[in-house]
Amino acid sequence: MNKVPKNVWYAIITLAILISVVVLFGSGSTLSKPPAVVPFSSVLENVKQDKVESIQVTGDELTVKLKDGTKQKSYKESYKSLSDFGVDYNKVKVEAKNPDNKNIFLDIILSLLPIAIIIGFFYFIMKQAQGSNSQAMSFGKSKARVSGMEKNKVKFKDVAGSQEAKVELQEIVEFLKYPKKFEALGAKIPKGVLLFGRPGTGKTLLARAVAGEADVPFFSISGSEFVEMFVGVGASRVRDLFSKAKKNAPCIIFIDEIDAVGRQRGSGTGGGHDEREQTLNQILVEMDGFEQGANVIVIAATNRPDVLDPALLRPGRFDRRVTLDLPDVKAREEILAVHSLKKPLDKDIDFSEIARKTPGVSGADLANIANEAAIFAARSDRKKVTQADFHEAIEKIALGPERKSHILNDREKKITAYHEAGHALLGHLLPNCHPVHKVSIVSRGMAGGVTWSLPLEDKHLHSIADFKDDIAMSLGGRSAEKIIFGEENVTTGAESDLKHANGLARRMVTEYGMSKALKNRFFGEEQGSVFLGKSFSQDKQYSEQIAAKIDDEVAKIIDQGTKRAEDTLTKNRAMLDKIAETLLVKETIEGKAFDKLMGEGPKPKTKTTKRNKTKNS
Repeated sequence: MNKVPKNVWYAIITLAILISVVVLFGSGSTLSKPPAVVPFSSVLENVKQDKVESIQVTGDELTVKLKDGTKQKSYKESYKSLSDFGVDYNKVKVEAKNPDNKNIFLDIILSLLPIAIIIGFFYFIMKQAQGSNSQAMSFGKSKARVSGMEKNKVKFKDVAGSQEAKVELQEIVEFLKYPKKFEALGAKIPKGVLLFGRPGTGKTLLARAVAGEADVPFFSISGSEFVEMFVGVGASRVRDLFSKAKKNAPCIIFIDEIDAVGRQRGSGTGGGHDEREQTLNQILVEMDGFEQGANVIVIAATNRPDVLDPALLRPGRFDRRVTLDLPDVKAREEILAVHSLKKPLDKDIDFSEIARKTPGVSGADLANIANEAAIFAARSDRKKVTQADFHEAIEKIALGPERKSHILNDREKKITAYHEAGHALLGHLLPNCHPVHKVSIVSRGMAGGVTWSLPLEDKHLHSIADFKDDIAMSLGGRSAEKIIFGEENVTTGAESDLKHANGLARRMVTEYGMSKALKNRFFGEEQGSVFLGKSFSQDKQYSEQIAAKIDDEVAKIIDQGTKRAEDTLTKNRAMLDKIAETLLVKETIEGKAFDKLMGEGPKPKTKTTKRNKTKNS
């Protein structure tokens, strides 16, 4: 049964009290006066004077009704009848009632009900006070959730991709299942494993898989759950958590987002008395305090390993560090298959094609794509999920949902068409750009149109030529507007393009050493306060003169990209017009149709990157 809400209990108790008050005090207070109790002789006198209309006899109790409407009550000997006292039954209506017909039990219940309700009310109040007191005393208890003992456990086979991480964690399973084999050789069981990677790469799932493979209890807690408003609560919860873990050894403690309490010490405003630092100190002490053979392993997860305290990362604490990268094309195909197991799929589903269209996405993103595809199928009243549903889901997540209500006027539609045509034409002509997958002037998300380029395969290294072509393609939309409509009529549609191009140009100069004036120089790392945030308070490791040179180099790269885009579009004006006119008619051009429009087959390139390239207007 569902738990009854407290408000319902309050209403029931209040109603019962009101009924009891009415029963106790309202039953005797009627509008008419209660019958007067008179001597039995007065009753006999009224009978003789023919003033009595009827008499109701209940045992020895008499209820007399006079002819003037007055009621009286009297009593007689229980062993005599009224006829013995000369009452003529022909003149006076006499009605006898059995006293056993009175509901004695109801009287008893109504008498005891108020007492029971009052006792119950005070018991409820005392129970609430006791619960509040125990809750106050439980602040120092750990809120870790225990799992791993259920039947359907997560195993390594349920985790697609992350092959290297699974191999590394397989040793942890061996330590938990066969600890004596390692202790016999003098090997110490690892105390901690740190999982770090981008959000959505499966850190928590892998930790559960370790517990499932080792068949041990799994204590999971978030780093933020240690710290409360009361001083010392975090450290107390750490002690309680490790105490429970030792009693259930062998087991695993999983601390998610450990950077919430594990940030570098000495930079906060609270000093050594800061609650977060006390919690971190207690974690360090507990991990050092593990006695040999305790068989308790701490697995922590974070996507910010750079901010963790060095004491956490030293040997003896987190001995193992496992990196979880974004999945490659093969891993993406496996992840899509796992997340589609319980979905009815059409026979034409090809996960390899979907995986090629989703470079640089995480496992969580792929799960979202599979879910969105099922939603699209349900929305269309189909019984199975088709390949088209997956394509629509990818476009929705990568580009945003279609804004069919966002209707452009004829001039804005023409500007958008030439803007996207500029991106698409440069993407087709420049040798190091990705092949154009789709061009559209249908609004998606915050963009008025979109040019979507996809790589043919994953690649992790990029050259200066790659970046320069990327920047030129990003500036192609604004360049097309300038060529067709004049410099004075350039619009604000290139905001995201400018942001991408300038950001890439600055990274070329400061991080990749790809500028002529500042070759092989690195200026990307800037030290700042960990407490305030590295992006909030930064100390540059170079002079203002170098900063000015960086700005000059960034400007040169942008200017060169702009000139290259304008020159290329001017030389191919006829093709630019052709793409724009087709967009004005069809609104969307898919990749194969775009290649056919350009008069040649698909672009024979192998230039790839880890992420999609999308030029939004």
